[in-house]
Amino acid sequence: MVEKKKFFEVEVPSIRTKVKLLAYNLEQLNNRVIKLDLTRQLRGKSLEAVIKVKVANSKAEGDLFRIALLPFFIRRMMRKSVSYVEDSFPIDCINAVLRIKPFLITRKKVTRAVRKALRENTKKYLEEYAKDKDSEEIFSDVLSNKLQKILSMKLKKIYPLALCEVRDLKVEKEKQGADIEKLREEKKKLKKEKEETRIQEEKSQIEEIEEQKAKEEKEAEESQEKEEVKEEAKE
Repeated sequence: MVEKKKFFEVEVPSIRTKVKLLAYNLEQLNNRVIKLDLTRQLRGKSLEAVIKVKVANSKAEGDLFRIALLPFFIRRMMRKSVSYVEDSFPIDCINAVLRIKPFLITRKKVTRAVRKALRENTKKYLEEYAKDKDSEEIFSDVLSNKLQKILSMKLKKIYPLALCEVRDLKVEKEKQGADIEKLREEKKKLKKEKEETRIQEEKSQIEEIEEQKAKEEKEAEESQEKEEVKEEAKE
């Protein structure tokens, strides 16, 4: 009997979509790489996603392996009398090493020193940002434009940007179990420290407000006493 190919459903949780792939059996889909055009999903931003399929427990799921802006989108954003800044470097996250390529366009032409400052500050921020996050969270932040917005606001102090984008983001190396557990523990520790710092700051703010309120009440009482003394003097 000749075995026929049939469609199997592959769920891609990170972009909330499902695709159907043709294969003889489910196991054949394991490690298959597929490409998806996310232009419509991202409302006009021309972006292509590369997804790696993993089969486990009789279920096929797709993990984002790479996302990249299509070349014509970058060309469409370019204008005369502007400067652009691009870079490529690895960032270390909890479960992988990612290769990220930021792409910035300034509102007007800028000097080499300004371009260098933008490039260095971008790298510094992205390396710090990725420390306590996993690859799925980073891909999600780029797709939702959250990362680009925060980065643009930080770089605005150096020079305002017309465009702040991640041109390419891909997984260079996946980390093994022991390394992941170690980094997850570090993430928990960092999260706890941040929470403690936030609570301390809130306490300080409350104390300052209470001190200010007590000071104002004291001044009001003193002012009222002075008024009463004046009234008694008049009588």
